[in-house]
Amino acid sequence: MPEALLKPVRIGNLTIERPLALAPMAGVTNWPFRRLCKEQGCGLVVTEFVSDRALLYDSRRTREMIQLLDDERPAGVQIFGADPDTMARAAVRVVELEQPDLIDINMGCPAPKVTKGRGGSSLLKEPELAQEIVRQVVRAVAPLPVTVKMRIGWDARSINAVEVARRVEEAGARLLTVHGRTKEQHYSGRADWDVIAQVARAVSIPVLGNGDITDPRDAADRIRTAGVAGLAIGRGALGNPWVFSRTLHYLETGELLPEPDARQRVDMALRHLDLMIEYKGEFLAVREMRKHAAWYLKGLYGAAEARATLNRAEQAEEMRSLLLAFLEQWEAHDRYETAIPCELGSPQCAQKASDS
Repeated sequence: MPEALLKPVRIGNLTIERPLALAPMAGVTNWPFRRLCKEQGCGLVVTEFVSDRALLYDSRRTREMIQLLDDERPAGVQIFGADPDTMARAAVRVVELEQPDLIDINMGCPAPKVTKGRGGSSLLKEPELAQEIVRQVVRAVAPLPVTVKMRIGWDARSINAVEVARRVEEAGARLLTVHGRTKEQHYSGRADWDVIAQVARAVSIPVLGNGDITDPRDAADRIRTAGVAGLAIGRGALGNPWVFSRTLHYLETGELLPEPDARQRVDMALRHLDLMIEYKGEFLAVREMRKHAAWYLKGLYGAAEARATLNRAEQAEEMRSLLLAFLEQWEAHDRYETAIPCELGSPQCAQKASDS
């Protein structure tokens, strides 16, 4: 394994020691999840995106969404909008409220509620507007670094990531995160890392690649072949904050650590639940944790049945009991499978041999 595949990244006065970032995801990357990923070695976290107008309206919910804790820094706040002046004033408001380590501008969200207002990935259709937004936000919050999260284009016929990247770099952006899909793809198909590599070669600022990173070996391969300064991991971290610690370990040693077992997953889900209750109160926490609990158990024996019951949980103790009952059932199944005699030459025996 080549040494130093991952080197510290400097953006303005800020140094990201481990350029493995948690990609912002709506309804997911609140501070409980960001904290868990940080504890696993994630080098940079960014909030869920918030509207520039909501910030200026001083929405209480929006203020809660951009709350940053000391133990998760370095951390950024992501904003979206389509008016350069409003975006600049919103960025100043973020600095007043939270003193983030950076401001990230969303040019990647494909959701209709965002794009119909010309925000998110719609800005890829208006490169000059995207450039002016960055320019005005940079001026408004200097010397705080401004970064951009973008996709490779609106659709397959208009892949213009290199042009947009050059424009926002000229406007003062200090780092780019490029998701290798178009807006029209949403999250289907495969990320195009060839375009990500083209962007990395076209600009002088650091580029983080994003898309389909779920395994430490994939991470190492993408860093090596795409020439990116680091990676942003989104869906690959759902129910799997260990993706950061396992990737860091692999990059540093070449050793592939085992995936977390059922007990580790349930323990993490229980801790996540406690943090969510602290953040949102029991009623909302339990309902939001339903999806997270399903992600933690995904791929384990009995997960489908557990998901059906977890999706009906309404109280914290009920969810805890269901998770612990799942673990007990899984461990009993695992002991049973381990104890079954293996007849030489049987398909089961061959399967056990391949799994060991």
